[in-house]
Amino acid sequence: MKKVFIFLGPPGSGKGTQTARLSDKLSIPHIDTGSLLRKNIEDESELGKIAKGFIDKGQLVPLNVVSSVIKNRLLKDDCNNGFILDGFPRSIEQARELEKILDETGKFSLVKDAMAIYFDIDTEILVERLVNRRSCPKCGTIYNLISNPPKIMDYCDICDTKLQIRKDDNEETARLRFETYQKETAPLYDYFKDLGILHELDAHKPINEIWENLKNIIIK
Repeated sequence: MKKVFIFLGPPGSGKGTQTARLSDKLSIPHIDTGSLLRKNIEDESELGKIAKGFIDKGQLVPLNVVSSVIKNRLLKDDCNNGFILDGFPRSIEQARELEKILDETGKFSLVKDAMAIYFDIDTEILVERLVNRRSCPKCGTIYNLISNPPKIMDYCDICDTKLQIRKDDNEETARLRFETYQKETAPLYDYFKDLGILHELDAHKPINEIWENLKNIIIK
């Protein structure tokens, strides 16, 4: 079985929900680039200070800084049995950088050990999901008022915290984010397909059905 999982798909395609399930089932860490950068900034690590300098100026964090943050995370012992990447890579340039990182850590090979899983979803369904998405600010659990609502409206099932609506979860922003994804990140589909490590998931289906299909892909 593969040990490195790269989740691809536009915002709202369901990656977050399935990432949490897979991480729990395989006992491997979920590595979210955004959260990782924020943690480094909060801890005031050297890389965090550098990243904060760019973010405070409204600039993108350079790839070499992001790569160093990810590499440091992959070197930790809890990644020895594998990990799930979400939010990286987002371009072919970053995919090549990931291959370099894996080679440098000496733990895994992109071609031999990785599996890229693409969450395929229609634009209209994506927009509907995003405008109905709610998230818990405390534990991070994500809900959808249509497909996966909380038991008590507006409150998290796990920690009873009042759910929030993300500022960018509106129709206009959702469509813009999808267009940006198609332009910048979608080329990764062909890149990973050419490497022979791409697998597709129909992200239109119910959450539990997607989960079963995901497990079937991984077991192969």
